[in-house]
Parts: sequence; C-alpha cells; structure tokens
Amino acid sequence: MPLPALKLDYANVLDTAVGATHGLSLAELRRAEPEVQTLVARIERERKAGQHRYRELPHDAAMLKTVQAAVRRYRGKFENLVVLGIGGSALGNIALQTALNPCYYNLLPARERGGPRLFVMDNVDPTQFGNLLDLLGPALRKTLFNVISKSGETAETAAQFLIVRDLLQRKLGRAGLRANLLVTTDPEGGTMRGIVDAEGYAALPVPPGVGGRFSVLSAVGLFSAGLCGIKIDRLLAGAAEMGRRVGKTAVRQNPAALLALLLHTFYVRGKRLHVMMPYGYALKDLADWYRQLWAESLGKRCDLDGQVVGVGPTPIKALGATDQHSQVQLYREGPNDKVFIFLEVERYARDVKIPRAAGLPADLDYLQGRTLGTLLSAEKRATEYALVASERPCLTIRFPVVSAETVGQFILLWEAATTIAGGLLHINPYDQPAVQMGKEFTFALMGKQGYERQAREYAKAAKRGGKHIV
Repeated sequence: MPLPALKLDYANVLDTAVGATHGLSLAELRRAEPEVQTLVARIERERKAGQHRYRELPHDAAMLKTVQAAVRRYRGKFENLVVLGIGGSALGNIALQTALNPCYYNLLPARERGGPRLFVMDNVDPTQFGNLLDLLGPALRKTLFNVISKSGETAETAAQFLIVRDLLQRKLGRAGLRANLLVTTDPEGGTMRGIVDAEGYAALPVPPGVGGRFSVLSAVGLFSAGLCGIKIDRLLAGAAEMGRRVGKTAVRQNPAALLALLLHTFYVRGKRLHVMMPYGYALKDLADWYRQLWAESLGKRCDLDGQVVGVGPTPIKALGATDQHSQVQLYREGPNDKVFIFLEVERYARDVKIPRAAGLPADLDYLQGRTLGTLLSAEKRATEYALVASERPCLTIRFPVVSAETVGQFILLWEAATTIAGGLLHINPYDQPAVQMGKEFTFALMGKQGYERQAREYAKAAKRGGKHIV
C-alpha cells in the first residue's frame, strides 16, 4: 500500500499568478533545469561514494535496532524524560513531539500518554532550568536524562550535564546516576565519549558524518520520539520514500530539486526572505527545525573557491492563522522581498464542530454548523489569495495527513533541498564556521584555559567601545 505523499504546489510562484515582475516563467524554469539535473546527478554519485551520510539514515537497520532496544530498556520505568541539548540536538526532538503526539501531551494522565512526559532543555536560562529541577525534584528517581552532544564541548549542554550529574549523584548515588542517565554522543572520540567510557554510562551513537542539524532521523531524535510512543519505523519509512523521490534527476519529479531551484532563482532575483507558515499547530515546530537547517547550512561568507560572497537566504517562521493578525500587513504591503511557503493539512487528526444556536446575530450565520478545520483551511486559502493579489509568490507543501510517514518525508525533503541549494550557491552546506567564534569567546569569558588571546581581544574591544548607556 503506497504511503500518503507530500505534494508541492508551485502554481502561485509563476508569472501567470503574480505577474512577470515578481513571478517566474515556465521558460525561465526550463532554462534552469539542466544545471539542477547535473547537480542532483553529482550528489547521487557522491552519496553512493559515502558522502551526504544523512541520506542513509532511513535505511540504517542497525541504527534503528539499537534505538529500539534502548526504548525497550527504558519503557515504563520513568515518568519524565529530559533531553539536554541545543540546536540540532534539540529542535528535531521538539518538532517530532509537537507533530506526532497530542497537543498538551505532558498534561495528559500517564495512562493516556505514549510514554513519559518530555522536557527539552535547549537553553541555559537559569530561571527556566532551576524551575524544571524544582518541578522534577520529588520525582527525580523517575526521571531519565538524555544528554545529547557529539563532542561534549558545547558549553550549554556541558553545563547542564555537570549540574544534572552532580544532582543525581548526590540524591541517588552512583548507581542511580548510571540508571537515570543516557548519553548520545560520538561513538569513538571526544570529551563526552571519554566520560562515558570512564564512568560506564549508557550511551547511544551520534552517526559519523552527520551534522547536528541533519541528525533528527538518528538516535539524536529517534530515542525521545520512540520512548514517547511515536512509531519511529514509520517515520523512517516516510523518509526513505522521500529519499527515493529526491534522487531523481528529472526536476519536475523531484520535489527537493524543484524547491531548491525555485528558491534559488528567487534569491538571485532579490527575494531573500523565506517565510514558512504552517496552518496546523502540529507543524509549527517543524518550521523552527527548518529555520536552523536553512540558515546555518546556507548562510556563508565564503564559497567553495574561498571567494568572499556573503550569501544566504533568511528563514522566517509564521503560524496560521495567528500571524495573519501580526505579520500579514507587512507581508502584503511591505517590501516585496519574500517567498512564502505554506504548510497545509488536507485532513486534520480531529475536528471540532461549531454549534448552531438561535437568537445570534445574522453576521455569525456563516460559522454555524461548520467546523474549525474548515475555517482554518479557508483562512489559509484566503491568506494565500491575498498575498498573490499583492504579487507575492507563494508555495504550498501539502500534507494529506500529519503522520509519522509524512513528517519523515518533510524532514528528508528539506535536508535534500538544503544540499541542492548549497550546490547552487556554490557553498558548503555542512559546515558552520561563523558559529565557532561565538563559542571561543564564550570559553574566554568563562575563563577556559587556552583562550587567553580571545579574552584579551574582548577586553580591548570593550574598552574601545566605552560605555554609552541611557
């Protein structure tokens, strides 16, 4: 039986919809296709030679078996699961939970949930973290902490780990610490691997050759999903199906290639802001995941030849219908420098009927007897129509349903589109050199040995800037 398939509707980016000034012609797309076809063929050759390792995750039976074994080991033993991670070690976990478990999952009675309550600590705000520890204190013995860090040197996750490690050891002893801690890290080397091996902590592997923002379909994202009742085998099945589609060289049969072509063509024409607007609460955190993937992968100072180019589209998140009332005024009448990417749900997991009642004003008749799902879908179509009327190009990614299979497809779709877009921009989509400077100066300000030069540089810069405070 075929899986329900995502569809990419690009009619409203064409000149026939938004005019020749702001739309693309079919002839223009045809002229761009040969470059994309060549690029996709090259990526497929590289993949078969061992590159683009994230593409193999949906087919990694050994990895899935390892994660499923860990899920079985911990299932039913804990009331709470706390993920300690940031960026690619957190956003995917959050997105899967929001998309595939009931809204307000943590508030449901234990018998109605698919597993423990899930808390993803993707920041080091002391008030937030302290409040969580207070909340979990009485149930500490029933709380599993999953530390996710490939190297163990990310300051935020390392700090959280040290706090939790000390807390567990003081409250539960060394045996309790080992029982309530699971570390997802590099399988061979790094600071965290050294700690795991020395202390005998349980561990899951971060797959070699897969960067954090591409890692959600590995143990990084699958463990928390599986423990909370999500069918991770179906998630991977959906990703595998999309993997088949994104390997095709025919651009009109390859949604990732078509996405990359369209968005790159608009980028060259000056539309460098990409607004993703889900119409469905379940999809809202997939837009957060997309923002990191698109921004960190494609925002680069230098190209592959070392030339300074300063490229990169800016991803923006909106939520329908909420942001019709907070952002659409700007989007329709402000600068025409954006492409809009709607996420539409054809059939919601449930619907709520609006009741009929006598004695209400006639102005409300149009709502009575309808449903909230019908209203939300109408709002999406109306918003898109209004944007198109203002000559703003719009794409729609259509989910027949929100399911593990379609979410898996969405993840692989955007990962593959990112690789192709990186090729079109002639940059490396897998590194993030600009992030390193902030890490190094954080180390310096925290007094880490080996970063004295950065500390002196920071002090000089602060002195030059002076104090200008109102």
